[in-house]
Amino acid sequence: MGSAFHTTTLRVTTGRRETVRDLSSECAAFLHEIGARDGLLNVFVPHATAGVAIIETGAGSDDDLLDALGDLLPRDDRWRHQHGSTGHGRDHVLPGLVAPHATVPVIAGSAALGTWQSIVLVDTNRDNPDRTVRLTFLA
Repeated sequence: MGSAFHTTTLRVTTGRRETVRDLSSECAAFLHEIGARDGLLNVFVPHATAGVAIIETGAGSDDDLLDALGDLLPRDDRWRHQHGSTGHGRDHVLPGLVAPHATVPVIAGSAALGTWQSIVLVDTNRDNPDRTVRLTFLA
């Protein structure tokens, strides 16, 4: 494709516990590196057990999100999908609630996020600590 399309992948280690990992600085670095001006940034996680969200971080919202997901999707043996650790089936339901992608407008080279918004990876799968995130910019 032409110079209006740029893409890269990030390798992210989330560890063996549920996590919300802020990707905003990596997204900003990617946009700066490619000299982005105006367009769209897509953040996509090619995994069946993770998602991407835009939320406030650092003030408890990230933990609140994990708690809410725990209430909605308990880590127990109710799930039909039963390989992996107990409750792993709920991790496969997560992308139905937290989509595996988000698209953000980019204006003058910066993601047009609200004051308190961050782009985050949501990973409840304790069985897979290594993630790939694809960043794509389209002008």
